[in-house]
Amino acid sequence: MTNTNTTDPDAEPVPSRDSSLELDSVTIQNNDGPNECAMFPRNATEMELMTNWIAAYDDAFVRLESMR
Repeated sequence: MTNTNTTDPDAEPVPSRDSSLELDSVTIQNNDGPNECAMFPRNATEMELMTNWIAAYDDAFVRLESMR
């Protein structure tokens, strides 16, 4: 599904944002710096993974069980 930009007839359609996006994550333990948690879309292609990710460092993330 795409959104159509009605103000610029020459504009490319912009993909809509899906609020049900599922994420995967991986924790990277670094010996020479803070640990890192990288989150990315579960069904992303290799090309999408190059730009569609979020990183959190060290104490910026917690285990889900500790928040319940």
